[in-house]
Amino acid sequence: MSGDTRWIELDGAVNARDLGGLPTADGRTTRRGRILRSDNLQDLSVADVRLLCDDYGLKNIVDLRSDAEIRLEGPGPLNRVPSITVHQLPLLPEGGHRTDVTADTTAGALPAQDRSTGHYLGYLRDRADSVVAALRVMTRTDGSTLVHCAAGKDRTGVICALALETVGVTREAVVADYAQTGERLDAVLARLRATDTYAADLDALPADAHRPDPAIMEKVLARLEEEFGGAVGWLTAHGWTEEDTQALQDRLLN
Repeated sequence: MSGDTRWIELDGAVNARDLGGLPTADGRTTRRGRILRSDNLQDLSVADVRLLCDDYGLKNIVDLRSDAEIRLEGPGPLNRVPSITVHQLPLLPEGGHRTDVTADTTAGALPAQDRSTGHYLGYLRDRADSVVAALRVMTRTDGSTLVHCAAGKDRTGVICALALETVGVTREAVVADYAQTGERLDAVLARLRATDTYAADLDALPADAHRPDPAIMEKVLARLEEEFGGAVGWLTAHGWTEEDTQALQDRLLN
C-alpha cells in the first residue's frame, strides 16, 4: 500500500485506486485501505489476488454490472476466494448495451454532458435499491470493500461520489476523484475492446468521447442539492438512516 499515490497497481486491472487520503470540509481525511474502486476484475493475477487480500484485507466486493455482463464474462478469480463476499448490485437495466460507457453513446442527439448526466441520474431513479445497498456494504467492518463495474468510471464513479459526499469530502475532491479515471482511460478502453462483451458498445465513439468530464459529476451533485438538499437527502428519501451515515463516517474517516 503506497503512501504517495492512491493508485493500486495490478496486473489484471488498470483503473484501481484507494479512496483514502481525500480531504473533508471539516479538516479530516478519508482512511486508506477501507474503500477501493476499480474496473473489471476478470483478469486479476494470482499476485493481484494476494495483494488485495493480504495488503488491503479485502472482504467485500460490490459488483455493479448487470446479470448479462456477469454471465458473458464468467466468474472472476476473487469469486473463488472463500473469505470474500460478492454483492451483485446492478445499476443498469437488464437489456440493451452492456457496458457502463453507454452513458456516452446513448441519446446521441443531446450534448455529451447532458447525455451522461441523464444517464447517471437514471441509475438513481431506476436502481435506488442497489445504490443504497452498495453504500451499506461500505459500512461493514469485516475488511475493505472494493466497488467495480466494467470501466470503473460511470457506475463506480456515481456510487463512490455519493459515498464521499455522504462523509463530507469536499466537492472539489469528489469531482477530482471521478475525473482521475481519465489518467488511465486509454488502458481501460483497450481492456474492454479486447472482449466480445464490451467491444461493440465502445466502438460507436472515439476514445476521447469517453473521457470523464468533471462538469458532468458537478451537474449530478448539483441536481441532488437542488432536489434533495444533497446526497444524504437523496439517500434518506430512499431508506438511508442517520445510523447509516454515522456508520459510513466511522468506517471511512480518520
